[in-house]
Amino acid sequence: MAGTRERPSFEEANNVTVKRCFYAYEFARNYITDKEVADIGCGPAYGSSDMAKYAKSVTGVDYSQETIDDNISQHAAVSNLKFVRSVVPPINLPDASMDVVTAFQFIEHIHDQAGFIKDVFRVLKPGGVFLCTTPNAKMSIARNPFHIHEMTFEEMRNEANSVFGAAGFELQGLQGNEKVNTYYEENSKWVRRIMKWDILGIHKILPASLLIKPYNWITTLMRDQLKEKNDATLEIDTKDFYLQKEGLEKTWDIFLIARK
Repeated sequence: MAGTRERPSFEEANNVTVKRCFYAYEFARNYITDKEVADIGCGPAYGSSDMAKYAKSVTGVDYSQETIDDNISQHAAVSNLKFVRSVVPPINLPDASMDVVTAFQFIEHIHDQAGFIKDVFRVLKPGGVFLCTTPNAKMSIARNPFHIHEMTFEEMRNEANSVFGAAGFELQGLQGNEKVNTYYEENSKWVRRIMKWDILGIHKILPASLLIKPYNWITTLMRDQLKEKNDATLEIDTKDFYLQKEGLEKTWDIFLIARK
């Protein structure tokens, strides 16, 4: 992964990002009910714990032992939720052990993306489902230093096809309604005002470790100002996002649904 972890923050100014991410966990409920699930890149397990309300069992997988220990302590009362440390790939789980594997906003953080998808296939039971989301690279304006590589729909299609076969997966795109897209339009304007000072594109070539602190500071400042300027920031919920099968290049996130 790219240095320091990119953790979700539940402050008010981050509401749109949180709801955009959590949409995937709500979407997954139709696939995970009464199933054995692995949640890869679980972080502090806000999504894993939600899925545990519906699944037969959930195994949260994370590379950080500190995070795993914190999760075990925090969620000790949830009997069908456990945690495993694993630097992915490979995934520290047995062959054909899971009905569903989820990887939401995770694959962009690792180098071996193709190897990860192959290992997901190994972990899935026959007929098992892989649900994966990641930012659409073509909608990114500036570099996120926490991300190793953001994928395009074409890249995801090629990788999924090589493992699951052409008939074994589908791609959809996450889009937002007018409230969401107005927020992101203001976000884009803010970022472009900052980026105009980087005439030579230095941020694209600097080591990620040097960008993390300024990136976090600028992102916090931007979201705080957007919250004050746009009244809808705190109103936006998961219901303001939806999936579509057409016009994928202009959607915010890639959604992969694959079946073994």
